[in-house]
Amino acid sequence: MADLIAIAEARRRVVDAVRPLPAEPVALVDGLGRVLAEDVRSGIDVPPFDSSAMDGYAVIAGPAAELEVVAEARAGHPAQVALGPGAAIEISTGAAVPEGATAVIPVERTEPVEGGVRVPATEPGANIRRAGEDIGAGAVVLHSGDTLSAAALGVAASVGRAELACARRPRVALLVTGDELTEPGLPLPPGGIYSSNAFALMAQVERAGAELAVKEHVPDSADATRAALAGALDAADVVVVSGGVSVGPHDHVKAAFADLGAEERFWGVSLRPGKPVWFGTRGDTLAFGLPGNPVSAMVTFQLFVRPALAALQGADPSATRTSAVLEQPVARNRRREQAVRVRLRAGDGAWGASPTKGAQGSHVLTSMLGADALALIAPGEGEAPAGERVEVELL
Repeated sequence: MADLIAIAEARRRVVDAVRPLPAEPVALVDGLGRVLAEDVRSGIDVPPFDSSAMDGYAVIAGPAAELEVVAEARAGHPAQVALGPGAAIEISTGAAVPEGATAVIPVERTEPVEGGVRVPATEPGANIRRAGEDIGAGAVVLHSGDTLSAAALGVAASVGRAELACARRPRVALLVTGDELTEPGLPLPPGGIYSSNAFALMAQVERAGAELAVKEHVPDSADATRAALAGALDAADVVVVSGGVSVGPHDHVKAAFADLGAEERFWGVSLRPGKPVWFGTRGDTLAFGLPGNPVSAMVTFQLFVRPALAALQGADPSATRTSAVLEQPVARNRRREQAVRVRLRAGDGAWGASPTKGAQGSHVLTSMLGADALALIAPGEGEAPAGERVEVELL
């Protein structure tokens, strides 16, 4: 293995290799989690007219008075008459304010009288939502690179957009290697283990906004590995292989990638867990060889594959980075940066981070349970003390 590189350098090489995917039209109903490839500008004021903020009466602002009720304005059904002196128009929340009205008085502040309603004194503009108060015509309401949330979809709908230009979802081929792997639900043979990496990584692919194009279990043979990788490279924008990237006699992934024309960009990161991660490219296709240990696979996916999937869609690959304060000491590794699985707690002005319960070995998948983030602990002697601020990668 060549000299190990730092996590930051590995991420830089990954992101530098990305060529963003083209845009496609996406119906608003299918937009949740997609990444915008355009700025969305409103063609209208929102609301498009002055409207009532209350159920009550539209009036001409002034002193207390008894007024004749001459019409009704409901949401979607404007009043058909203009308002003159000595009159009021009954109005519903969201209804257009009638011509001539300068205030709305809530119904609970009025009293019915014969032929009309008694209203208190009121100021101009009371309980009226002005046209364009939320969004002015011509304003940019969503930006290219935004990930569409529930609120973003609501805003797009409020300005009349039925579809949006979004980056195409990256197609991911996921291969898991190992003769010992057995599908859950089947009896375990001697020496077998259940295949957990496939399911954890599939979920991470989906969470990253990508589309699983290929999922395959690959035996530990050179021919099978080469055939599976050849198909994956042709079918996907990103190939992710779990296992087979170390230096053992049954590790065939690196050699197969080389045979198939993939250029190695790095192999080996100064990281615990996840040192033997491999990254390369063939044309615009990105290829990742992740370790087979379950925690190492999930950690290296989060640190290296997820930023690539974000960048392919035009999103910020560093959007999941923040900082937190350690709430208890963490032993340092002398030579490698550690990705410690932590829970986060809201504190005074900063997140507090505490390691998840139990051992943090690369084979201890339960250490990922309940983890909110990976705390990146710099190498060195002794401990990272409680109170130290560290960089964290949000899960």
